[in-house]
Amino acid sequence: MTAPVALVVGAGDYIGAAIARRFAREGFTLCLARRNGDKLAPLVAEIEAMGATAHAFTMDARQEDSTAEVFARIESEIGPLDVVIFNVGGNVRFPILETTARVFRKVWEMACLAGFFTGREAARHMVPRGRGCIFFTGASASLRGNAGYAAFAAGKSGLRAMAQSLARELGPAGIHVAHLVIDAGVDTAFVRDILASQGKEVAALPPHTLMSPDSVGDAYWALYNQSPDAWTFEMDLRPHRESW
Repeated sequence: MTAPVALVVGAGDYIGAAIARRFAREGFTLCLARRNGDKLAPLVAEIEAMGATAHAFTMDARQEDSTAEVFARIESEIGPLDVVIFNVGGNVRFPILETTARVFRKVWEMACLAGFFTGREAARHMVPRGRGCIFFTGASASLRGNAGYAAFAAGKSGLRAMAQSLARELGPAGIHVAHLVIDAGVDTAFVRDILASQGKEVAALPPHTLMSPDSVGDAYWALYNQSPDAWTFEMDLRPHRESW
């Protein structure tokens, strides 16, 4: 028997890496993709040290050809994709008067257009088999826009709507499509830098103020294991201290 194959698009150093490690622990072969594929070497080594197999790919998820090429290589050289997770971010703050057309377009391409390319390519391979999972990482901005985040909110809310359309279209074909809303600050270097700029020390925060990337990985593993008679489209995650 061959190991099932998972692809993480946007396999960064925190959430993407945690998702990859979670599926690797369950015996999956991991395919990891990001714009700078050379940066994936430490994660590949870590997964291989766990006894699993990992492959790194340089992929610009905003580019149709780049996305299609990676999917084709995985399907022909590694194996049929069982689960595809789109985890590209784009969380940047720009006051509206400082949001140029270039900024807005770039954030939308990262948060929304790239998700469309990933979801469509996954569907092209999964629908003929009648099985598979396509999961998308969302954010608070998927549901509500905040001051200074017009571009990010537009991209993430578009991703959510696109994912919902995919879920309704592909569910009857046996494909589980889900959208994960991360309604919290995740414990990453990016968030720690923001807190430091506000004069806050992470060590001084109450426990569970920030979300662990590993908790996101666990949530995706739970989604993957759902029975087809009780599929979740949307799951929202937040620390118990988070107001909402």
